[in-house]
Amino acid sequence: MKKIAIFVDVQNIYYTTRQAYGRQFNYKKLWQRVSNEGEIVEANAYAIHRGDDKQLKFQNALKHIGFTVKLKPYIQRSDGSAKGDWDVGIAIDVLDVAQKVDTVVLLSGDGDFGLLLNKIRRDNNVTADVYGVPALTANSLIDAASIYHCIDEDLLM
Repeated sequence: MKKIAIFVDVQNIYYTTRQAYGRQFNYKKLWQRVSNEGEIVEANAYAIHRGDDKQLKFQNALKHIGFTVKLKPYIQRSDGSAKGDWDVGIAIDVLDVAQKVDTVVLLSGDGDFGLLLNKIRRDNNVTADVYGVPALTANSLIDAASIYHCIDEDLLM
């Protein structure tokens, strides 16, 4: 059976599905779809911790589905901007698991991950599936994917 690892850039998926569709992503449906392809051996969802009740409920729902939720604190800068980027953490975790699985599934539209996917495909001979909102996914990420899956109506709540 094919071994699969899933990595979700939660903030990216939240904002892109909200911007494109005004709806939320259906993580349970994604889990069902991916688990039909093989055994999910690792599944991480990377989010920013703000500590509000709605967010905690969402994080618990992700855990119930089977995700490990990794949190970074929400940092409000003195100029009013905010920081909370998981790109390096996601990249490290993907590199750590790429030699142990057949498929890496990445949910993000961030083009910075294109280099990562090219590297793991070349060095580890893994399949790299990307799920992203079509209008908001970088072409460099789509090009680096083995398979690009459009997030559309069937993966929304």
